[in-house]
Amino acid sequence: MSSFSRKAVYWFRRCANIPLLIIGVFFIGLLLLNEDASFTQSMIYEKEIVRLKKEIKENKDSAAFYRSRRLAIERGDEALEYIAREQYHMKRPTEDVFVLVPPAK
Repeated sequence: MSSFSRKAVYWFRRCANIPLLIIGVFFIGLLLLNEDASFTQSMIYEKEIVRLKKEIKENKDSAAFYRSRRLAIERGDEALEYIAREQYHMKRPTEDVFVLVPPAK
């Protein structure tokens, strides 16, 4: 045995608390391999959070669109007539409405 290895073994026996090291390694292993707190599970949760934040942003955008549309209808400006004519194909009694449908392939 070299003098370095003898010194290392002596230091380890004298200064290191082996039961404490074993318990520490056990708890670190438990934290890394636990199903609820594992690294892989954390990555799965992080991807889910990112996906849900993206979905929330899309829903906020569509909610803002429909909210502005509802307010325009409530105010009674041209939006009400536009929606009635374009989306619901409503017409005045003296008008004719032509609905163009693309040909089926």
